[in-house]
Amino acid sequence: MADSTRIDKFLWSIRVFKTRADATEACKGGKVTVNGQDAKPSKEVKGGDMISVRKGAIHYTYKVLLPIEKRQGAKEVEKYAQNLTPESELKKMNAPVETFFVKRDRGAGRPTKKERREMDDLYTTLWESSDSFDGD
Repeated sequence: MADSTRIDKFLWSIRVFKTRADATEACKGGKVTVNGQDAKPSKEVKGGDMISVRKGAIHYTYKVLLPIEKRQGAKEVEKYAQNLTPESELKKMNAPVETFFVKRDRGAGRPTKKERREMDDLYTTLWESSDSFDGD
């Protein structure tokens, strides 16, 4: 086993991302930090490093126990990384997602420009009001 491994390989190996390309893109996009510093895909991680990964609204936190380069089975992952993600972050996965549908009568055809602007205004109003929602 190596003393260190690339962050993109490690995240793929412990099943944080389905593909190594996804892990690489997350690193390039600034969604991965190692010990509080933004991580490029080639950043080397070693035992004891703290990794933070943002996937959607959730911030996952992992501690590297042993660096590895080969993908592991789900049951084996706990030997190599400790998931320290707070319960409050995990609850975000089960948060209700507000969706709504604009009902149009059957056979009414496509919306006119005026109707489209009204729908866009409605979406914008609802989106802005949901941003101010605290969640607690």
